[in-house]
Amino acid sequence: MSRSQQNSQRTVTVIGGGVAGMSAACALAEAGLRVQLVEQRGYLGGRASSYLHPGVNEVIDNCQHALFGCCTNLLGFYRRIGVADRIHWTSQMTMIEPGGRRSRLGPFELGPLRLPAPLHSAPSFLCAKAFTLADKLALGRAMLAMMRPGELDNSPEPLGDWLRRHRQTEGAMNRFWRLVIASALNAEIDSIAVSYAAKVIRELFLNSAEAGSMGMNTVPLSQLYARVPSLIEERGGSVLLRTHVESAAWDEGAARWTIQTRTGELTSEFVVVALPFEAMAKLLPRLPAAEDVKGLARQIERHEHWPICSVHLWFDREITELQHAVLLDREIHWLYNQSKLQTGRGGHYIELVVSATLAFAALSSQAAIQLALGELAEFFPLVKEAKLEKAALVKEMRATFGVPPGIDEARPTAASPWPQLFLAGDWTATGWPSTMESAARSGHLAAEAVCQSLGEPRTMVEPDLKPKGIMRLIW
Repeated sequence: MSRSQQNSQRTVTVIGGGVAGMSAACALAEAGLRVQLVEQRGYLGGRASSYLHPGVNEVIDNCQHALFGCCTNLLGFYRRIGVADRIHWTSQMTMIEPGGRRSRLGPFELGPLRLPAPLHSAPSFLCAKAFTLADKLALGRAMLAMMRPGELDNSPEPLGDWLRRHRQTEGAMNRFWRLVIASALNAEIDSIAVSYAAKVIRELFLNSAEAGSMGMNTVPLSQLYARVPSLIEERGGSVLLRTHVESAAWDEGAARWTIQTRTGELTSEFVVVALPFEAMAKLLPRLPAAEDVKGLARQIERHEHWPICSVHLWFDREITELQHAVLLDREIHWLYNQSKLQTGRGGHYIELVVSATLAFAALSSQAAIQLALGELAEFFPLVKEAKLEKAALVKEMRATFGVPPGIDEARPTAASPWPQLFLAGDWTATGWPSTMESAARSGHLAAEAVCQSLGEPRTMVEPDLKPKGIMRLIW
């Protein structure tokens, strides 16, 4: 019997149909295992999904989820399910001040001439009107300090303290650190470990132009995942939606798991639990007694959520030609022109994203939409002439987990206290903050752990992009 035939007799249940669960399930299915992917909702995607909003009768994403060239495992997952061509890429970022003045950031290109990393975007940064000379000097000083290998990797210092110690100006703080970096990590600067901020700086701005290029889905998120069920089913597995896992029991003699759901039992040799940390906490008491379960529970207790809000607006006319923009000095942070980004979209559909703010998340729907509309008109005067046809507010209150100093101690590996059961999820030990990349990476790490336990090691984690230019001499 061939190795693939042997693996086809092996069974694994993946609990959780978010990005972590899907990436684990698809990787294991390709490795020849028979996969059962279990999701309690009626659709896949978890916190990165889309649905038909009843208030506006439109399919919308629960929030715009951008990715970058450095997100190698998310891109690997997209390639595996055949949707890598449904990502729109840009290397340019337009920053807009109230009143409409624009600054365009991106790599320098003049015919075949390119500047080496980390200087690839220096000309556009130096010309950016959004920053004063003092701001640029402060930002350059901070980036130079974050460029040094290993210096900040285990620092216990919060980002806010580090920035103040490195004499960051008010403009640098408000227009870069509190907006771009705090949004990327979805938390306030005093609640972010400087090590994670340094990782974002290196990956997005220093290592290479390729690593910092930005990708946006050209179809609703759930459409990206439409290939997942068929990929699993073609390899003898199944996808079980609307299936709520209540408990799991381990049979030592048979070396198998029995998983109790509200609609019946499932059995498999292996289990991958790919749940958000709060869902994992609820499942813990319903798993068998094992050594160090309390330790895992203590790790989970240290995690906290941060919300992301998105305001969806449909106008009767175009208010901007831009596909994407960063909005400065206001509550709304990011603009995505979905009528230009997503194929087949009619009308004039704008999505505004607000990250890392508890105050905005506390507003009522009407108040949040009115605030967003008023601020949007400060950047694009055509808003005042346009008619708002419909609007929706989406609050993802559990969008991400925080990355304060010391959080790595609370991020478990794929190994678990139980035999033949492995952990996945963006909150596990991936080395990345709370992102779709971290989720996809965790799924691949869990899939590797399953194969390792079978005595058939496989490399499923996609390697990081290597620094280029001068950066490759530093790292």
